[in-house]
Amino acid sequence: MTASARTEPLAAGETVLDDATLVARARDGEIRAYEQLVLRFQGPMYRLALRMLGNKGDAEDVVQEVFLVAWRRLDQLQEDAAFVGWLYRMTTNRCLNVIRARKPVADVELDQQESTGSAGRPDRAAETSAQMTALTGALDQLTAEQRACWLLREVHGRSYEEIAKAIGATTTAVRGRIARARAQLAEVMAPWR
Repeated sequence: MTASARTEPLAAGETVLDDATLVARARDGEIRAYEQLVLRFQGPMYRLALRMLGNKGDAEDVVQEVFLVAWRRLDQLQEDAAFVGWLYRMTTNRCLNVIRARKPVADVELDQQESTGSAGRPDRAAETSAQMTALTGALDQLTAEQRACWLLREVHGRSYEEIAKAIGATTTAVRGRIARARAQLAEVMAPWR
């Protein structure tokens, strides 16, 4: 953070600012504006990294690194409104780099806290746990690129164009990767239909 960074609070009465405004203020050195962006987007970036990497520690490291790099390179962002897509692209690419650098992965654990609705029903909790284990295993069988495309589309609701930008591919390639991922996942998850 620069020595010229301002630390005064956001203007009174401005409790909810849009992303582009916060980015512009953060670019001008307003640390509190950047903190708001981090608070707003660290959850979605963490969930993406966790699902891609399957490891809480690695996901936390990736998200921390992404937000640090984003702060340092904020002046390189061409359009303030492109910030969210930029975060998704950096998170996805960093996760792909981590996956490529790994040795073959053994067991992967997903954050079980996200499964709700089974409290008080041991039979439902066991079934949900089995489904999550199967899904985790199925996601592991996908290529890193297929997993990234599927997660960005199905879990994070990103458009094909946004995904293509995030991973540096064409929309046709993204559609193909998602179709192959869906087919593989459907085959593995068929017993739970």
